[in-house]
Amino acid sequence: MIPKVHAFFDDATNTISYVVRDPAGSACAVIDSVLDFDYASGRTDTRSADAVIAFVRDNGLKVEWLLETHVHADHLSAAPYLQREIGGRIGIGDRITVVQDTFGKVFNEGTEFRRDGSQFDRLFVEGDSLHIGQLRGDVLHTPGHTPACLTYVIGDAAFVGDTLFMPDFGTARCDFPGGSSGTMFASIQKILALPDATRIFVGHDYKAPGRDEYAWETTVGEQKARNIHVGGGTSAEDFVKMRDARDATLGMPKLIIPSLQVNMRAGQMPPEDENGDVFLKVPVNKL
Repeated sequence: MIPKVHAFFDDATNTISYVVRDPAGSACAVIDSVLDFDYASGRTDTRSADAVIAFVRDNGLKVEWLLETHVHADHLSAAPYLQREIGGRIGIGDRITVVQDTFGKVFNEGTEFRRDGSQFDRLFVEGDSLHIGQLRGDVLHTPGHTPACLTYVIGDAAFVGDTLFMPDFGTARCDFPGGSSGTMFASIQKILALPDATRIFVGHDYKAPGRDEYAWETTVGEQKARNIHVGGGTSAEDFVKMRDARDATLGMPKLIIPSLQVNMRAGQMPPEDENGDVFLKVPVNKL
């Protein structure tokens, strides 16, 4: 089946969220939602999530899944807010436990922070399937950017998160804790083994030099032919050399510190203190 896909672009973080619809009914899923966050003031806002909510309600849709492709380091997830407003089960890859263990230590979360993925409603493994009405979705484990990255193949569409970008921009970084350029190359080959006509929907776009408009939809065939990092038969050795050198020049995403603390909790804020206030930690010389 061919799902209907509606994209929502967040200018502040260059993130694309998606509503994926069963063409034969009202069921849908939301992929990689965004909770707006102003780091300077520490204030959250729901305008991006509210746009998704309005679309769902205006079209009479029923949300069955709130899917995360990975623990994002560049934006906060709005999944709990969406769940309260429009329902749906929150899902992510089962290797979230690896991410929770790693960053539980970085942020000195203590034993009260559960590192078993129980904050999520469903932990997916390679080969799992899910249904959105009559649409079937299959799960590919595609680590490299992070250990818990997934690609959701729903009908003729693959939602790849941060593994692949548009062909003229290439691939995602692999230098976060638990990341690996060699693993990333193997994961990309798994995606490129899908039929050439498979639509690929990316998690971010930054407008490659010479391109005037943001874009987020391509195909497997286009990626194989034109991706500047892996297209045209690039070898694993050449990719790893390029990716590692490029990553060494990159700074940390501006929202990595709040994003990781929130997203490893399935979008929930850290527990309130005795006064009902919420605080995020800033680890010094850790990242």
